[in-house]
Amino acid sequence: MTLSPTTMAAVRASGAVPKAEYLLSAEGVRKEFPGVVALDDVEFRLKRGTVHALMGENGAGKSTLMKILAGIYQPDQGEVKLKGVDIRLKSPLDALENGIAMIHQELNLMPFMTVAENIWIRREPKNRFGFVDHGEMRRMTAKLFERLKIDLDPEIEVRHLSVANRQMVEIAKAVSYESDVLIMDEPTSALTEREVAHLFEIIRDLRSQGIGIVYITHKMNELFEIADEFSVFRDGKYIGTHASSNVTRDDIIRMMVGREITQMFPKEEVPIGDVVLSVKNLTLNGVFHDVSFDVRAGEIVGVAGLVGSGRSNVAETLFGVTPASSGTIAIDGREIVIDNPNTAIRNRMAFLTEDRKDTGCLLILDVLENMQIAVLQDKYVKGGFVTEKDITAACEEMSRKLRVKTPNLQERIENLSGGNQQKVLIGRWLLTNPRILILDEPTRGIDVGAKAEIHRLVTELARNGVAVIMISSEMPEVLGMSDRIMVMHEGRVTGFLDRAEATQIRVMELAAR
Repeated sequence: MTLSPTTMAAVRASGAVPKAEYLLSAEGVRKEFPGVVALDDVEFRLKRGTVHALMGENGAGKSTLMKILAGIYQPDQGEVKLKGVDIRLKSPLDALENGIAMIHQELNLMPFMTVAENIWIRREPKNRFGFVDHGEMRRMTAKLFERLKIDLDPEIEVRHLSVANRQMVEIAKAVSYESDVLIMDEPTSALTEREVAHLFEIIRDLRSQGIGIVYITHKMNELFEIADEFSVFRDGKYIGTHASSNVTRDDIIRMMVGREITQMFPKEEVPIGDVVLSVKNLTLNGVFHDVSFDVRAGEIVGVAGLVGSGRSNVAETLFGVTPASSGTIAIDGREIVIDNPNTAIRNRMAFLTEDRKDTGCLLILDVLENMQIAVLQDKYVKGGFVTEKDITAACEEMSRKLRVKTPNLQERIENLSGGNQQKVLIGRWLLTNPRILILDEPTRGIDVGAKAEIHRLVTELARNGVAVIMISSEMPEVLGMSDRIMVMHEGRVTGFLDRAEATQIRVMELAAR
């Protein structure tokens, strides 16, 4: 018998839920999208009071399965059981009412609402006149934050928060539902090491309360630190489940990709040419001050720093998204005023933003439209008309080069996995044939196989003389890929480290000044 979500919620509320070996399980689940089998006869089992990690390359089916368990998608075949009872979830609200909450990789908060309003939306406390009781809502939020040890003002609007703090709001919102199952999709992708440690404290506390946590991650160190067991998916199929204590990192990689990845950071020594980009005393009032550095042809300059250090703001200013208050930018020795992205693009500069959902992908458009948009006024326009045949051929070749998993270029980009969306955005900028490439978190939310591919691509670009600026929160990536590292703290450059002298300790000393 399959219970409706409403009936199951009533049973759950009554405390009469039958005991079962697994808190949440799926058997024989299949899900197809146009031209793609996302899940093929997969299974999954979550025990009470455990952290179960899901591992796999982008497009392996992890997020699709979790969206089924969270009521966002409905399976074409198979069954889902909650505490041993068959259940059909028709919407995310069904899932929440049945004790299943999901924190998405791409955050879904309302930017012009306060933190408190975001957390309690649709559940706002009311006063005796039927109006929202904002004072009580503030108190409820403060109590929740005290429980989770989150230091945020409930009254601040979400748009003023960093990506990391928005992630904490999402976590608090999910916990506020008192859920039995908490699904976290890449929750640490924008967090610093200190914030990750805080999150893990929260997870361990929730686990001790008997909550089952599904944890999707591409970071191997996190799996071994926080997960009790893990399941691996590959190309939409279930590969296996193992206790985290019984395997090594290499075992997991082999299961994920079906092949060996012997070199995650294929940095090679290439000839370093003349200065291509020279930045002097660049300042954006109230954000960063007196930033100066050079980047040479063939050089990869890594930019490190804690969240709030101003790394991304510098990148946006270089590209003209937010024009500088003062300072100079010179390309090939010629000073240029970059007050909008078009000027940057005309000077062969490209910029991959850190947030592919909000500032990267045009989600309602297809892969072709997303990839070609930066070159529509370039060599693919003749007599005022776009040469569709030429630009389509170029995008198809770029898609093959980057191994984008998509049925065709007419597929809407929102139907692709996060990693494949990232590859499309990288392809967009490579089509412009840039001399200066700014990468802000280029492998955020990317699986281990795709990371290796992107790292090899960046190395190849440097070999061909491209000047690369790479911002990353992942210390191994910064240390492994950079010729030099520029470290920032609270809007100022605190130091530079050559590759030979750079260590995690030295970077963190500069980042925490």
